[in-house]
Amino acid sequence: MPYTWKTKIDVDETIVVIMSVLDKHPDLPNWLIVTIIGSIAGSDKKMVKYFFNEVEKHAPSALKYFESTQ
Repeated sequence: MPYTWKTKIDVDETIVVIMSVLDKHPDLPNWLIVTIIGSIAGSDKKMVKYFFNEVEKHAPSALKYFESTQ
């Protein structure tokens, strides 16, 4: 089930999860990618823009998983 980002804190928590996973594994698991894509689709455009800015800053290697949703 997708999670709707309502605040920057919601997005920040997602970024922390991405960073934590990438610290331990070379790739994001499919379930996480699908969940985040759902969040991108269901959240306000400002939150989505903030998400992409934060991923670019803190976990740029993860951008490849979400480029098609921009």
